[in-house]
Amino acid sequence: MLLAVVGACGTSPVSPGGETASRSAAPVSAPESAVRTSAGAAELITVPDVSGLNHQQAQDTMQAAGLYNLREVDGKGLGRMLVVDSNWVQVAQDPPAGTKVTAGTVITLTAIKYTDR
Repeated sequence: MLLAVVGACGTSPVSPGGETASRSAAPVSAPESAVRTSAGAAELITVPDVSGLNHQQAQDTMQAAGLYNLREVDGKGLGRMLVVDSNWVQVAQDPPAGTKVTAGTVITLTAIKYTDR
C-alpha cells in the first residue's frame, strides 16, 4: 500500500545506497494480436432444455453445463421466493434451450409450485 502512495506522489523509490532507482515511463502492453485472440476466445455454451423439470434438477442441469448466473422467477407473478426448490416445476426459461451463450449470461428460470397446476 505504501508503494502505491509513493508511486502516486511521483517520487522514485530510493535504493539502500541512497541512489534513486530509475523507472521506465513507457507502459508495457501485450501485442495487439494477443489481445484480440484472448478477447475472442470466450467459449459458447448451449443452453439445455429444462422445461418440465423439478426446479432443483433444472438448476443442477444448468450448472452441469457451466451456467451459474441463474435468476429465479415465480411464474404466477406473485413474487414468491423459490425457497424449497423441489416444490417447484419449470415452466419457462430465457434464453431458450439451444441458444449459444457465454458462461456469464443470466439464465432466467421461471417456475410454478406443483400445487399451482
